[in-house]
Amino acid sequence: MSGALRRTAAALLRWGRGPGGVGLQGAGVRAAGSGAGGGQAEQLDALVKKDKVVVFLKGTPEQPQCGFSNAVVQILRLHGVRDYAAYNVLDDPDLRQGIKDYSNWPTIPQVYLNGEFVGGCDILLQMHQNGDLVEELKKLGIRSALLDETKDQESK
Repeated sequence: MSGALRRTAAALLRWGRGPGGVGLQGAGVRAAGSGAGGGQAEQLDALVKKDKVVVFLKGTPEQPQCGFSNAVVQILRLHGVRDYAAYNVLDDPDLRQGIKDYSNWPTIPQVYLNGEFVGGCDILLQMHQNGDLVEELKKLGIRSALLDETKDQESK
């Protein structure tokens, strides 16, 4: 991760923490059980296609267990994405390895939009910074909250 991306990720991490360093609560996030049972490709395929936005992370959206997972959660919150499936890979070692094999991506968190693998924290952060995430969410029928924030700023 480049220095600029690292600084932005650090800022997002600081921004997203409430008193005592605890992550903000996210309404509408469905913390899903693993359901992967052995990490078979068909089951993982069903998991990533079940919801418009799916995140495999360390911990839960309410209590991420690593900075990169927290950054992904905060980026989604910035865009107002509240309704997504979140799978805690720390609960199931088979899921943790299975999703890495499924995506051919070695790290967690992993983000899927409309059943397609997007990437991890660094990719989502780049998409957020360059505006691509707003466009991808729009394709899913999700209006980014940042569009409303921009409109509010322009009317002042």
